[in-house]
Amino acid sequence: MIFTASASEIDFVPDGDLGKKVWAAPSRVRFACDAFRGTEYPTSETTVACLWTSEYLYLAYWCRYESLFYFPPEELCSEGNELWTRDVVEAFVAPENLNSKHYFEFEVSPNNRGLDLEISVEGGGVHSAAWESGFEHASRIDRAVQMWTVEMRIPARTMGVRRIGPEVDWRINLYRADGSYEQRRLLSWAPLEAAKNTFHQPEAFGILRFAARRR
Repeated sequence: MIFTASASEIDFVPDGDLGKKVWAAPSRVRFACDAFRGTEYPTSETTVACLWTSEYLYLAYWCRYESLFYFPPEELCSEGNELWTRDVVEAFVAPENLNSKHYFEFEVSPNNRGLDLEISVEGGGVHSAAWESGFEHASRIDRAVQMWTVEMRIPARTMGVRRIGPEVDWRINLYRADGSYEQRRLLSWAPLEAAKNTFHQPEAFGILRFAARRR
Protein backbone atom coordinates (compact mmCIF):
# COMPACT_ATOMS: atom_id res chain seq x y z
CA MET A 1 0.00 0.00 0.00
CA ILE A 2 1.27 3.45 -0.91
CA PHE A 3 0.39 6.76 0.74
CA THR A 4 1.53 9.71 -1.35
CA ALA A 5 2.64 12.96 0.27
CA SER A 6 2.37 16.05 -1.91
CA ALA A 7 5.03 18.76 -1.80
CA SER A 8 4.03 22.03 -0.15
CA GLU A 9 5.55 25.31 -1.26
CA ILE A 10 5.15 26.79 2.22
CA ASP A 11 5.53 25.83 5.85
CA PHE A 12 2.61 26.70 8.11
CA VAL A 13 1.53 26.30 11.73
CA PRO A 14 -1.42 23.92 12.29
CA ASP A 15 -4.70 25.56 13.23
CA GLY A 16 -7.08 22.66 12.55
CA ASP A 17 -8.71 24.35 9.56
CA LEU A 18 -8.65 21.72 6.80
CA GLY A 19 -10.55 24.00 4.45
CA LYS A 20 -7.30 25.82 3.69
CA LYS A 21 -6.22 25.86 0.06
CA VAL A 22 -3.10 23.83 0.87
CA TRP A 23 -5.24 20.75 1.66
CA ALA A 24 -7.34 20.92 -1.51
CA ALA A 25 -4.84 19.27 -3.85
CA PRO A 26 -3.16 16.36 -1.98
CA SER A 27 -4.47 12.86 -2.65
CA ARG A 28 -6.26 11.20 0.24
CA VAL A 29 -6.61 7.72 1.67
CA ARG A 30 -9.73 6.48 3.43
CA PHE A 31 -10.29 3.64 5.86
CA ALA A 32 -13.21 2.42 7.95
CA CYS A 33 -12.20 -1.20 8.55
CA ASP A 34 -11.52 -2.80 11.92
CA ALA A 35 -7.80 -3.44 12.23
CA PHE A 36 -8.20 -7.02 13.45
CA ARG A 37 -11.69 -8.33 12.59
CA GLY A 38 -12.28 -6.79 9.17
CA THR A 39 -15.62 -5.27 10.19
CA GLU A 40 -16.59 -2.12 8.27
CA TYR A 41 -17.70 0.95 10.25
CA PRO A 42 -18.92 3.55 7.71
CA THR A 43 -19.91 6.01 10.44
CA SER A 44 -16.28 6.01 11.64
CA GLU A 45 -14.76 6.55 8.19
CA THR A 46 -11.39 8.29 8.45
CA THR A 47 -9.71 10.25 5.66
CA VAL A 48 -6.05 11.31 5.72
CA ALA A 49 -3.90 13.56 3.52
CA CYS A 50 -0.18 14.27 3.73
CA LEU A 51 2.12 17.14 2.74
CA TRP A 52 5.87 17.55 2.99
CA THR A 53 8.49 20.27 2.96
CA SER A 54 12.20 19.75 3.47
CA GLU A 55 11.78 20.29 7.23
CA TYR A 56 8.29 19.04 8.11
CA LEU A 57 5.80 16.23 7.56
CA TYR A 58 2.17 17.39 7.68
CA LEU A 59 -0.85 15.14 8.27
CA ALA A 60 -4.55 16.01 8.08
CA TYR A 61 -7.34 13.76 9.38
CA TRP A 62 -11.08 13.99 8.75
CA CYS A 63 -12.97 11.74 11.21
CA ARG A 64 -16.66 10.91 10.98
CA TYR A 65 -18.19 9.98 14.33
CA GLU A 66 -21.40 8.90 16.06
CA SER A 67 -20.43 10.16 19.53
CA LEU A 68 -17.26 11.50 21.16
CA PHE A 69 -15.28 9.84 23.95
CA TYR A 70 -12.21 11.69 25.21
CA PHE A 71 -10.49 12.89 28.35
CA PRO A 72 -11.74 16.32 29.40
CA PRO A 73 -9.02 18.91 30.05
CA GLU A 74 -9.37 18.68 33.84
CA GLU A 75 -9.01 14.89 33.97
CA LEU A 76 -5.47 13.75 34.68
CA CYS A 77 -4.46 10.25 33.74
CA SER A 78 -1.31 8.19 33.60
CA GLU A 79 1.46 7.96 31.01
CA GLY A 80 0.90 10.03 27.90
CA ASN A 81 -2.70 10.74 28.96
CA GLU A 82 -3.40 7.16 27.78
CA LEU A 83 -4.93 8.77 24.73
CA TRP A 84 -5.18 5.43 22.93
CA THR A 85 -7.84 4.28 25.41
CA ARG A 86 -10.31 6.85 24.06
CA ASP A 87 -10.96 8.67 20.75
CA VAL A 88 -7.69 9.41 18.98
CA VAL A 89 -5.98 9.43 15.60
CA GLU A 90 -2.49 7.98 15.29
CA ALA A 91 0.41 7.86 12.85
CA PHE A 92 3.34 5.45 13.18
CA VAL A 93 6.23 6.76 11.09
CA ALA A 94 9.50 4.97 10.23
CA PRO A 95 11.76 7.37 8.28
CA GLU A 96 14.17 6.21 5.59
CA ASN A 97 14.79 2.58 6.60
CA LEU A 98 12.16 0.39 4.94
CA ASN A 99 12.93 -2.58 7.22
CA SER A 100 13.13 -0.63 10.46
CA LYS A 101 11.59 -1.85 13.71
CA HIS A 102 12.39 1.58 15.14
CA TYR A 103 9.74 4.20 14.51
CA PHE A 104 7.83 7.14 15.99
CA GLU A 105 4.25 7.37 17.20
CA PHE A 106 2.07 10.49 17.09
CA GLU A 107 -1.44 10.77 18.53
CA VAL A 108 -4.01 13.56 18.81
CA SER A 109 -7.46 13.52 20.44
CA PRO A 110 -10.58 15.44 19.38
CA ASN A 111 -9.90 18.06 22.07
CA ASN A 112 -6.26 18.42 20.96
CA ARG A 113 -4.39 16.41 23.54
CA GLY A 114 -1.20 15.12 21.95
CA LEU A 115 1.23 12.29 22.54
CA ASP A 116 4.55 11.40 20.92
CA LEU A 117 6.60 8.26 21.56
CA GLU A 118 9.79 6.74 20.22
CA ILE A 119 9.26 3.02 19.67
CA SER A 120 11.51 0.01 19.17
CA VAL A 121 10.02 -3.46 18.84
CA GLU A 122 13.44 -5.12 18.84
CA GLY A 123 14.12 -7.42 21.77
CA GLY A 124 10.56 -7.61 23.03
CA GLY A 125 9.59 -3.98 22.48
CA VAL A 126 10.36 -0.76 24.31
CA HIS A 127 9.13 2.78 24.05
CA SER A 128 10.37 6.11 25.28
CA ALA A 129 7.81 8.55 26.65
CA ALA A 130 10.67 10.92 27.49
CA TRP A 131 11.33 11.60 23.79
CA GLU A 132 9.95 14.94 22.71
CA SER A 133 9.43 15.51 19.02
CA GLY A 134 8.23 19.09 19.17
CA PHE A 135 5.36 18.15 16.86
CA GLU A 136 2.53 20.67 16.65
CA HIS A 137 -1.15 19.84 16.33
CA ALA A 138 -4.60 21.40 16.27
CA SER A 139 -8.05 19.82 16.24
CA ARG A 140 -11.61 20.99 15.64
CA ILE A 141 -15.03 19.41 16.23
CA ASP A 142 -17.94 20.16 13.90
CA ARG A 143 -20.91 18.73 15.74
CA ALA A 144 -23.36 19.84 13.05
CA VAL A 145 -21.93 17.34 10.55
CA GLN A 146 -20.45 14.93 13.15
CA MET A 147 -16.89 15.35 12.00
CA TRP A 148 -13.70 16.07 13.93
CA THR A 149 -10.47 17.07 12.25
CA VAL A 150 -6.78 17.13 13.12
CA GLU A 151 -3.78 18.84 11.61
CA MET A 152 -0.23 17.76 12.58
CA ARG A 153 3.21 19.19 11.81
CA ILE A 154 6.11 16.83 12.59
CA PRO A 155 9.73 18.07 12.44
CA ALA A 156 11.99 15.79 10.39
CA ARG A 157 15.06 16.56 12.50
CA THR A 158 13.57 15.05 15.66
CA MET A 159 13.27 11.73 13.80
CA GLY A 160 16.93 11.88 12.78
CA VAL A 161 16.26 13.09 9.22
CA ARG A 162 18.26 16.04 7.91
CA ARG A 163 15.78 16.83 5.14
CA ILE A 164 12.73 15.27 3.53
CA GLY A 165 12.81 14.66 -0.21
CA PRO A 166 11.40 12.42 -2.94
CA GLU A 167 14.59 10.36 -3.18
CA VAL A 168 13.74 8.08 -0.24
CA ASP A 169 10.51 6.27 0.72
CA TRP A 170 9.49 5.99 4.36
CA ARG A 171 7.17 3.51 6.08
CA ILE A 172 3.91 4.50 7.75
CA ASN A 173 0.64 3.25 9.15
CA LEU A 174 -2.42 5.27 10.09
CA TYR A 175 -4.85 4.38 12.83
CA ARG A 176 -7.91 5.54 14.68
CA ALA A 177 -9.43 4.52 18.00
CA ASP A 178 -13.11 5.37 18.21
CA GLY A 179 -16.02 4.72 20.53
CA SER A 180 -16.66 3.93 24.18
CA TYR A 181 -15.19 1.05 26.14
CA GLU A 182 -18.35 -0.96 25.39
CA GLN A 183 -18.31 -0.22 21.63
CA ARG A 184 -14.62 0.14 20.83
CA ARG A 185 -13.59 0.47 17.19
CA LEU A 186 -9.90 0.18 16.27
CA LEU A 187 -9.28 1.12 12.65
CA SER A 188 -6.17 0.73 10.51
CA TRP A 189 -5.22 1.91 7.01
CA ALA A 190 -2.70 -0.87 6.22
CA PRO A 191 -4.05 -4.32 7.21
CA LEU A 192 -2.69 -5.92 10.37
CA GLU A 193 -2.24 -9.53 11.47
CA ALA A 194 -5.25 -10.23 13.70
CA ALA A 195 -3.48 -12.81 15.87
CA LYS A 196 -0.96 -10.22 17.10
CA ASN A 197 -3.74 -7.92 18.35
CA THR A 198 -1.59 -4.78 18.40
CA PHE A 199 -1.02 -1.71 16.26
CA HIS A 200 2.71 -2.25 16.70
CA GLN A 201 3.38 -4.30 13.57
CA PRO A 202 6.05 -2.40 11.59
CA GLU A 203 6.30 -5.24 9.09
CA ALA A 204 2.72 -4.33 8.03
CA PHE A 205 3.40 -0.62 7.48
CA GLY A 206 2.62 0.82 4.07
CA ILE A 207 4.93 2.98 1.98
CA LEU A 208 5.02 6.77 2.42
CA ARG A 209 6.14 8.21 -0.91
CA PHE A 210 7.08 11.85 -1.36
CA ALA A 211 5.88 13.23 -4.67
CA ALA A 212 8.37 15.48 -6.45
CA ARG A 213 7.76 19.20 -6.55
CA ARG A 214 6.06 20.52 -9.66
CA ARG A 215 8.37 22.44 -11.96
